[in-house]
Amino acid sequence: MVPYESLVRLGFFAGVLALMAVWEVLAPRRRLTTGRPLRWASNLGLVALDTIAVRFVVPLAAVGAAMVARQRDWGLFNNVALPDWLAVVLSVAALDFAIYLQHVMFHAVPVLWRLHMVHHADLDFDVTTGVRFHVLEILLSMGIKMAAVVLLGAPALAVLIFEVLLNATSMFSHGNARMPARLDRVLRLFVVTPDMHRVHHSIHPNETNSNFGFNAPWWDYLFGTYKDQPADGHEGMTIGLEQFRDERRADRLHWMLLLPFVGRIGGYPIDRRGDAPRPAKPG
Repeated sequence: MVPYESLVRLGFFAGVLALMAVWEVLAPRRRLTTGRPLRWASNLGLVALDTIAVRFVVPLAAVGAAMVARQRDWGLFNNVALPDWLAVVLSVAALDFAIYLQHVMFHAVPVLWRLHMVHHADLDFDVTTGVRFHVLEILLSMGIKMAAVVLLGAPALAVLIFEVLLNATSMFSHGNARMPARLDRVLRLFVVTPDMHRVHHSIHPNETNSNFGFNAPWWDYLFGTYKDQPADGHEGMTIGLEQFRDERRADRLHWMLLLPFVGRIGGYPIDRRGDAPRPAKPG
């Protein structure tokens, strides 16, 4: 499976990116506020850097960790007699929950929020926002994911399915795509929709610190982090962070890479939660 993993993931990435891009052109949900070419080039350039970093620093990756765990009988599902299909289903669900918890942690811990700010500093919200993550966040996330895979003893097939789903649903949930309200209400019972996740990218901290799910919405429902709609409405809401409003820098790749080290943290971490940002500390 490992020789084909990259091709499978790349194929789904390119396919979903293309489909969402066409959808955004044909039926946009909001008018974009910044120029698309440079912003897209920077966001996708960050994806390229992330991919190179992961392959260089952790070439084993999550699927490889699953195969090593299987060979050495590490983890829960390698030591419990379950049908293969059930182990796959439970592993996918458990990994999705782990990513939800990781997302909450990156909002709760100020030093981790510094890395995650790169994702939220995007002044627009579209399919490329769903893949805009700082290199250090991606590496740390991969380490957390590999640890979860080993502890679970997740089958390699489950890990590959989860990786493909997470990537695809992240692009879908960040899409600037319009859909009928009735369809959105039904879909968000099973998957995070663009209208549901857009709330998470609001400039208001109490909305930024909600709707943490990337793939399944159930964790937000269960743990009280779900918010139905943005207070300012989807067309009227402001996307991004209050301390980063300079359009001349927000879509520059070098600025994204430097942001965790030079940007102000603002009033967004959960331990500072409120309806309006508090005065930000320097640095």
